[in-house]
Amino acid sequence: MKATEVPLEELAQRSEEEVRERLAGGRLIEGLQHMSPEYLHGIRRILTVSADTELVSAPAYLRAADHAPALNNFGSAVSIVQDELAHAHIGYRLLGDLGVDTRQLIYEREASAFKYPYAFDLPLDSWHELVMANALYDQAGFVLLSDVHRSSTFGPWKRALAKVDKEETFHLRHGRTWVRKLCADPSEKVKIQTAADWMFVLTLEWFGLPDERKRHGVQLEYGFKGLSNDELRQAWMAEVVPFLEEVGIDVPAHRVGEDGPYVIDCPFPAAFDEEKKEWLFDQGAISWDEVIERWKGRGPMNRDYVARLQRGARSVGVVS
Repeated sequence: MKATEVPLEELAQRSEEEVRERLAGGRLIEGLQHMSPEYLHGIRRILTVSADTELVSAPAYLRAADHAPALNNFGSAVSIVQDELAHAHIGYRLLGDLGVDTRQLIYEREASAFKYPYAFDLPLDSWHELVMANALYDQAGFVLLSDVHRSSTFGPWKRALAKVDKEETFHLRHGRTWVRKLCADPSEKVKIQTAADWMFVLTLEWFGLPDERKRHGVQLEYGFKGLSNDELRQAWMAEVVPFLEEVGIDVPAHRVGEDGPYVIDCPFPAAFDEEKKEWLFDQGAISWDEVIERWKGRGPMNRDYVARLQRGARSVGVVS
């Protein structure tokens, strides 16, 4: 928090007991007037992660759109970029209502301070990687936001996510349609498989630390999320693994029985060579502390993407 920001205690003056009583009665939190400092801190955090993820996905997808095989395909990719920017706007607009200086948040933060999955720090260098990102990354986002939509106790975001959910289905359909089409051609299928080889495990990381390392008490009690990290990871695999099996793409995960959980068939977490986009599975599993260190260090595209997003504001003098 910047020194000039208003302390949470001055913005949200409800007690924890009052917030919990409201939630127990099945009533939504509609604004600062219903929040405790702890609730405000938590909802700001999850909104920032969501908005940052949507925002950074825009330059990532736009970069890959240059590899579109035809002009109309480029147009479809740009439509997805427009959706992502609109989704980011929703998050930042709500943060503004919650006392956050959104100009500072978007245009004055250091690139490394943005909070989004490490997967977006790796460049998408082909149309094959873009459509796999739609099929894998957007499915992860859909799983996360659908969970928030179902469970959220913050009314303004819950209502806004009804629109976001519908638009995310277009991104998923775009990715799956193209993956299925490309996998029908043996030479193109090889490229899809190569993309899946590094992107699948990166998306497994998307859901964060395992439940044994992550406490969800307040997040679940306040309805910031309805499922734990491992439950969300399972929900994502339940969507993408059957689809990838259907199109003949191999991934290191399988289901135990007809109704059992999905099991990850490779060392996880593992070391990753970001220059080669290769997992170093032969070295065995690494600790989550090592993964966190990689996440905090960000990846090769972090500064480039954030600079692109902030460049316009700097060029017209909105920020110095």
